[in-house]
Amino acid sequence: MRLFAAIYPPAVAVADLTARIKGLRVASARHARLADPANLHLTLAFLGEVPDVRLPDVESALASAARSARSPRLRLAGGGSFGQGRSTVLWVDVRGEVEALDALARSIRGGLRGAGLPCDDKPFRPHLTIARPGDRVPEADLRADLATLDEYAGPEWPADRLTLVHSHPGPPPSHTRVTTWPL
Repeated sequence: MRLFAAIYPPAVAVADLTARIKGLRVASARHARLADPANLHLTLAFLGEVPDVRLPDVESALASAARSARSPRLRLAGGGSFGQGRSTVLWVDVRGEVEALDALARSIRGGLRGAGLPCDDKPFRPHLTIARPGDRVPEADLRADLATLDEYAGPEWPADRLTLVHSHPGPPPSHTRVTTWPL
């Protein structure tokens, strides 16, 4: 199964962000893929394909990381883009107690590696992907959306649950929440 560890923002933060996204040019662009609000999350560690028999080991590593973590107060604010051309991704930044979020991501990744489980090696950059416009949105529209996101600041919220997610690539992509732990 294809797995990742994540924090899901609460409904109030998702609703606030979704209202802002509706005003972006990417929201009305043909063929620009917007993230499903139900799937909006902050990825802390991407495991990729993990054999079903290793699920208890994954859960043990995440439970251990959650026990030693504290619940950071976060806010979705600002934004940016990754990639160019067809691989352009539009994202919203995470602000607040991001050092606690970074510590949790390091703890999760260390626990997974220690158990001999797969885990991506990309540097942790807290963000929430909102769209994959690729090259289907004119550069001027993308710049305008980035300027709009620069002014965005959503409500503050406590990140109080760590979630193990089973990702189904699709189409359409979907996520199943496997297990959660309190922070």
